[in-house]
Amino acid sequence: MNKNIAKTERRNKIRKRIRATISGTAECPRISVYKSNKHIYVQLIDDVAGVTLGATQSKSTVEGGTQAGSAIAKIAQDKGIKTAVYDRSGYEFHGVVKAVADAAREAGLDF
Repeated sequence: MNKNIAKTERRNKIRKRIRATISGTAECPRISVYKSNKHIYVQLIDDVAGVTLGATQSKSTVEGGTQAGSAIAKIAQDKGIKTAVYDRSGYEFHGVVKAVADAAREAGLDF
């Protein structure tokens, strides 16, 4: 099996396991992270209503992750949201994914 296909399948398996346990609401949305080679995308999602409350994107670097995390926290605070649940989408919690979480926490979101 191709190494890249195996990595993608492994991440998707982890992602499904994570999504089975967490869910976002209007008061406590899910912060979903997706990263590509060039960009990182962060969304606030209300799973009950099935809508995206806010989204941002940045370059896929640690500095870009910090910018995206603080931007998503600002969007959440503008909507009156103080708590959220973090969905790392199967990615390991280091580097860009950790930078998003740390920046959102520093900007005032609790999760």
